[in-house]
Amino acid sequence: MTAENQHIFVVDDEPAVCRSVSQTLQRCGYTVSCFADADHCLKQLRMQKSCDLLITDVRMPRMNGIELVRRAKCIVPWLPILVITGYGDIPMAVRAVKAGAAEFIEKPLQKQSFLETVQATLKQRDMKNLLKGEPLSKNEMNILHLILKGSSNKEIAQTLHRSIRTVEDHRRDLMLKLNVDNLVDLVKRAAAMGLTET
Repeated sequence: MTAENQHIFVVDDEPAVCRSVSQTLQRCGYTVSCFADADHCLKQLRMQKSCDLLITDVRMPRMNGIELVRRAKCIVPWLPILVITGYGDIPMAVRAVKAGAAEFIEKPLQKQSFLETVQATLKQRDMKNLLKGEPLSKNEMNILHLILKGSSNKEIAQTLHRSIRTVEDHRRDLMLKLNVDNLVDLVKRAAAMGLTET
């Protein structure tokens, strides 16, 4: 996939940072959408707006970068996320990585290394080809989390008040979407996508 076809979301409450990052990425051919807060970004993700990479600051009012990572992963599990952090925020950035972020970038941003990280993350995403279908539905996400906890189809059906057949259908669909055909690969894929932390 070329840069021209890739859409990057940037979340930072400092307009100057958003503007600088956006201009740097646009010069490389990426389409960029900037958000001053996490809520507006999440709203666009829920509307299934195209997003190939999310870049977020750690320290923001109302909702910090770690919480944004967690919530974004629940909406778009396969979305790679980069976290921008100041020197003093590194422990927080490490927590963001544990929550599912792909990597963190230290401020002040060095243009060349920043672009290399963006390109490498997008390339890794393309190589993994994490998803074959549409985003996981809320039911599929619930079932996935119960599978990861070790619940059987029967137990999942009882927990969610669904028939076993319905659970089996959802389970088949989510495995198709995640491009896996057995439980071991499903667990590995979920871990790679950061879903074991959400």
